[in-house]
Amino acid sequence: MTSFFNGIAYLFEKILFIPMDFFRELELTNWWTANIITWMFILICTGAFIFWIKQLNLFQKTKEDEQDTTAHSFLK
Repeated sequence: MTSFFNGIAYLFEKILFIPMDFFRELELTNWWTANIITWMFILICTGAFIFWIKQLNLFQKTKEDEQDTTAHSFLK
């Protein structure tokens, strides 16, 4: 049974973390390049947030937005 868990540990530590080891070594030379994945996620989330806000404003301007504060029957 321990060999099964050692196999899982080997899979994660030696194979699946190869890209993370690369970025960890790259951080010693250039911090900006090592954090490129973080910057991409920040840009994607910022773009999605801006799109979401624009859609909310669009629905509010066309009066398709229902702002009923009694979302549940017990709030009436």
